[in-house]
Amino acid sequence: MTEGRLQRLRAILAQEGVPALLVGSPYNRRYLTGFWGTAGYVLITADRQLLLVDFRYVEQAKEQAPAFEVRRFDRFGETLKQVLAELNLREVGFEKAHVTYQQLEALQAAAEGVAWKPVGPVVERLRAVKEPEELARIQEACRLADAAFERILQVLRPGITEREVALELEFFMRRQGADGVSFDPIVAAGPRGALPHARPTDAVLQAGQLVVLDFGCIVDGYCSDITRTVVIGKADGRAREIYELVLRAQEAALQAVKAGADQVAVDQAARAVIEAAGYGDQFGHGLGHGVGLEVHEDPPRLNRTAPSQPLEAGMVHSVEPGVYLPGWGGVRIEDLVQVTEDGCRILTQSSKELLEIG
Repeated sequence: MTEGRLQRLRAILAQEGVPALLVGSPYNRRYLTGFWGTAGYVLITADRQLLLVDFRYVEQAKEQAPAFEVRRFDRFGETLKQVLAELNLREVGFEKAHVTYQQLEALQAAAEGVAWKPVGPVVERLRAVKEPEELARIQEACRLADAAFERILQVLRPGITEREVALELEFFMRRQGADGVSFDPIVAAGPRGALPHARPTDAVLQAGQLVVLDFGCIVDGYCSDITRTVVIGKADGRAREIYELVLRAQEAALQAVKAGADQVAVDQAARAVIEAAGYGDQFGHGLGHGVGLEVHEDPPRLNRTAPSQPLEAGMVHSVEPGVYLPGWGGVRIEDLVQVTEDGCRILTQSSKELLEIG
């Protein structure tokens, strides 16, 4: 798996005329090497691959990244200078999305005479199409998220707080074997559901309220992401109207997803349904984002502001339309899907009926 990724990366670098690439992004580092320590750098050339780590991670790096030459550094700049001189490198690419100006100055100071070339998201493009082992881990993370939703349906009731619901979601997924949560769970009841990224508070759930639940977990490094909206007690007519609208929008988008479909057009498939109902201004975020080692990956990015770009078989992304009404609340429904040649495979399986709890 590692060798195949390195071959594809080297082909891209050769095409772009980059003789070497320094990788510092922790997610790109893990993707290329299998090493999941919290610090280190990867250096890829046409025929060498090195993993530079400090004392804390030497043994771990040797175990997790057997295909790499592991070099220990005490002062990174000094070791980098030695390695670049040893490899006779005069030009090195760096990840322009992950290197600050201050870090670039440090690289330039460490290796005088080396030209540092900004490189776009070449590793992210490789990560966008998932391999079978990656898909299996994402699927397991989705299974645990689905199980957490079933669990939380037993917990939801008037009188419990948003914070208590969020904690139960996290504790349950960890107890079931998750490495952690893929992001802090969102639990937004009543009017707070109009905040797409609401943080759980001590607000108490009340009968008649819609509750937006957005959460996911990590399994062996890979994330899940799911959103469901439920009602505490009985749903009134407006809640049913908005919920059914969002569900129709999601179904339209799911029908549009397939290899070759433009990511902007898939966003528009959902957006058109919501706009036709008069709620276009209340759906202000994109339809979806890539999911993998990170819970928000790009590409793909299903958004009206994104560049036109075809989806590819093997990509995994969210499909999450929503309608948010200040002072009233909101509805969001989100699934993770795997793009296939002729459609998509829905990875999250929790019910999408409007569930009335308690």
